[in-house]
Amino acid sequence: MANISVAALALMLSAQAPAQNAPAPQPGDEKINQLIIYGDDKCPESQGAEIVVCARMGEADRYRIPSSLRGDPNDPRNQAMSERIKSYEYVGASGTMSCSASGAGGFTGCGLKEIDRAYAEKAQDPGIVFGRLIAAERAKRMAGIDAEAAEVEARVTEFEKGRAEREAKLQAELDAKEAASADAEPLPEPK
Repeated sequence: MANISVAALALMLSAQAPAQNAPAPQPGDEKINQLIIYGDDKCPESQGAEIVVCARMGEADRYRIPSSLRGDPNDPRNQAMSERIKSYEYVGASGTMSCSASGAGGFTGCGLKEIDRAYAEKAQDPGIVFGRLIAAERAKRMAGIDAEAAEVEARVTEFEKGRAEREAKLQAELDAKEAASADAEPLPEPK
């Protein structure tokens, strides 16, 4: 997976600093590169506002047809036994939510079955794994940015505190000089 250190992120941000009129990148604006790598292949490093997400497969799968194209996800052999048993609930049912041609409203259950089937297919989709990996990478980047922002804020606060103390000390010295010059005897008038 993509690794970004705080130093690399700071370097990236400092390189972008001169471009003041360029809008700040927002979460979701970055380029996303999704790769499938095999065996011990190296995942390329992300650069700039790019997120590289690698899914690692075994070396034996390098030249095979992708698993998502190998079989039928709706094949009953791919269903868990508990799902097969649930399907028996509808055997002999009629009426509303039954997905049968008999009874009033029997068609309503057919839509529900299709929706359930679509969600089951979506849950097995390998593309969803990429979505989770991208979300995790975004969260990791934002955590790094938040930590760096907290460090900068602490340094600024410390600097502001020190500046206030220096200004108070300088003002006290000026007041002391003014008081000393007011207490001194005035110079004689020139003749």
